[in-house]
Amino acid sequence: MSKAEVFHLGLTNADLQGATLAIVPGAPERVRKIAELMDNPQPLASHREFTSWRAEIDGQAVIVCSTGIGGPSTSIAVEELAQLGIRTFLRIGTTGAIQPDIQVGDVLVTTGAVRLDGASRHFAPIEFPAVADFSCTTALVDAAKALGASTHIGITASSDTFYSGQERYDTYSGRVVSAFQGSLQEWQLMGVLNYEMESATLFTQCASQGLRAGMIAGVIVNRTQQEIPDESTMQNTESMAVRIVVEAARRLL
Repeated sequence: MSKAEVFHLGLTNADLQGATLAIVPGAPERVRKIAELMDNPQPLASHREFTSWRAEIDGQAVIVCSTGIGGPSTSIAVEELAQLGIRTFLRIGTTGAIQPDIQVGDVLVTTGAVRLDGASRHFAPIEFPAVADFSCTTALVDAAKALGASTHIGITASSDTFYSGQERYDTYSGRVVSAFQGSLQEWQLMGVLNYEMESATLFTQCASQGLRAGMIAGVIVNRTQQEIPDESTMQNTESMAVRIVVEAARRLL
């Protein structure tokens, strides 16, 4: 590791070439797909869950960097990219909807997150809201509408765990601790759209430090109907969400 290289991502200021915006998927294999929708895609580094590429939109550099699953690894990616000059973060992911009117294949733009994580508390007390940046949200919504996506806008429940925190009982133990029993229905009654695992940390970290963040997710299951996604539908949904986030990045540069 060189002295100018950040600790986990393996990137330097020279790698970013002045980029101030990053698209941050969770999955490393999604990075190349996103970068190749832009001009001059170039691989940069791959360490643990962090795979990064650089590309260009209208001649301006954009970084695409995976975060892995959950808040702790997301916070590392955001911290080190911010150290290198990134000021705007657009998260793109897949999600399970919990409102019955949301269809598989729709996209969700998150305005705020229920903080069911632990990492966000390392940036601000629990009273601090996990909210998206308005300009990022607007760019994502406008991009989704321009591309003809069926779009829902609202609040996400952002959990550190995939099973217990999202009240899934199909586990080794078959149980969920009392704090989360009945929680899915409570979030439904409050109008929460979906579950995912990164937005609470991303939004709290960015909002509390003067950074911009937004999030879009493609719906691959609706938990009021089924738990297992269809592979072809999942790929189509991911493709639409990726196109939207690239178009939103274009509007923010």
